[in-house]
Amino acid sequence: MNKSPSHSISPLIPVQFKASYAQLVCREQQPSHDVLRKKMSNQTTMTEFLLLGFSDVRELQILHFVVFLVLYLISLLGNLLIITAIALDHHLHTPMYFFLMNLSIIDLGSISVTIPKSMANSLMNKRSISYSGCVTQVFFFFFFGSADFAILIIMAYDRYVAICQPLHYETVMNRRTCVQMAASAWISGILYSALHTGNTFAIYFCGSKMVDQFFCEIPQLLKLACSDSYRFEVGFLIFSVCFSSSCLVFIIVSYVQIFKAVLRIPSEQGQHKVLSTCLPHLFVVSLLFCTAAFAYLKPTSSSTSGLDLMVAVLYSMLPPMMNPIIYSMRNKEIKGALSKWIGLRLITKNRMSIFLLR
Repeated sequence: MNKSPSHSISPLIPVQFKASYAQLVCREQQPSHDVLRKKMSNQTTMTEFLLLGFSDVRELQILHFVVFLVLYLISLLGNLLIITAIALDHHLHTPMYFFLMNLSIIDLGSISVTIPKSMANSLMNKRSISYSGCVTQVFFFFFFGSADFAILIIMAYDRYVAICQPLHYETVMNRRTCVQMAASAWISGILYSALHTGNTFAIYFCGSKMVDQFFCEIPQLLKLACSDSYRFEVGFLIFSVCFSSSCLVFIIVSYVQIFKAVLRIPSEQGQHKVLSTCLPHLFVVSLLFCTAAFAYLKPTSSSTSGLDLMVAVLYSMLPPMMNPIIYSMRNKEIKGALSKWIGLRLITKNRMSIFLLR
């Protein structure tokens, strides 16, 4: 009876060689544990990221710091003035100004998340941000951004009820309803931000630490992922933009109804008053949505273009800075409240000075 060659040779092979050969075959058949360990080590040792600088020239870094500082102070001053005017003037304790005050508070937080860190890096000639700092920046940026968009939707609904259903306005937009709407905007912002932040930083980061943006932006962070797990976050971003698009459609439909009602107003002064409050609001919503959608839906490239940087500056800085100008400079009630408050402060200060001189 003949035996196969393998059976005839196997008794001659030493046991130690068989064991070594079996280990070699297993290593070839199983995925490399060294690669997995390397990925895990890169993930655990990722303690910081490097943000994109506007320039390596020291003079331009100082210029960037000064420009951002001026814009930041303008935004802070404008939003603080709106909050102060609405809080101190009881004539402005109405639903529209209540939501406007919430919008100003959100804008203060939104611009304070990204701009101070960028200014500090330019001033100290640094680019680094800690891992925990990046997580915090992503969370609060999405929190304030989503809450901002929710408040803008609520403000559109408030204007729709006020103009298209004026007889039911006080019943529909009562104090309790307004507080519940504002609270839902803040709470939804927290939940939405927690989901995005958790999905993003559950990903393994490896390779370069360079984030091709001046703050921790999720599309740029996903470029550093070393596995396919980032696809879930990409899908969630696409779903978020689609949901935001439906909200934008709701706002547009609301304003179509508003404009139809405006055309039925007999006096030109009444039409001008309504349009002066609605058109700026529509401009802010469109600017915020279009720039953010472009930044998060555009396919990421290996290098950052000037357009990416400009869009990031637009949607992170322009709305918080423009909202006080749009809503207050053309609003006689807020200007009147500010004038009254500033005049009262000056009178009080003069009286105090006279009293001290005596």
